Amino acid sequence: MLTIYGVYRSRASRNYWLAGELGLPFVSVPVMQARRVAEPYAADAPLNTKSPDFLAVNPTGLVPCIDDGGFVMTESLAINLYLARKHGGPLSGRTVTEEAEMLQWTMWAATEVEPHAVKIVLAFDTGIQDSEEGRSVIAKASEALARGFKRLDQHLAATGHVVGDRFTVADLNLAEVFRYATGQPALFDAAPNVKAWLARCQARPAFKAMMETRSGELE
Repeated sequence: MLTIYGVYRSRASRNYWLAGELGLPFVSVPVMQARRVAEPYAADAPLNTKSPDFLAVNPTGLVPCIDDGGFVMTESLAINLYLARKHGGPLSGRTVTEEAEMLQWTMWAATEVEPHAVKIVLAFDTGIQDSEEGRSVIAKASEALARGFKRLDQHLAATGHVVGDRFTVADLNLAEVFRYATGQPALFDAAPNVKAWLARCQARPAFKAMMETRSGELE
């Protein structure tokens, strides 16, 4: 049985979405980020990333992580690549080249897009988006993201998908990274292929189911 550690309001959302796409049964262990817990070390604190019980599973103290029949793995995007490869089907690579492309685009999103996109999310999460500091952070992040948006927009013009001519784990991984930038619609308006692609990804039943559960979690 697959166990996914992490609340839906975390990067674990990526793994929950993929599990839904693959129809995988799983156990969800809702580990909260310690920064969201008033006293993470308190005896009555909810299970969080500083809880000894979680650190015994994942010493890095980060969510998500999975336990797949005794195999413990961290890093949300890598977890998705692993699960897609293990279970096969249309979400996985049909050839070695497709698998390489999925890895390439996932690494690109993780290193070139997410570091900037997450700054936008954090600005809104911390409520500074309308302050001088927040506007500056968002403007700089958006400027840095413009190049990545342009690259993906040009790439999607061919088939409307990241790899091959179908929805794959690469689309899912990148869609979850690009979702962080949705607070800046101008980026998507300037990249119509990206905007249409993300809308298609987020129209999938498994994504909607994941987001419904996510929205039902306590803040």
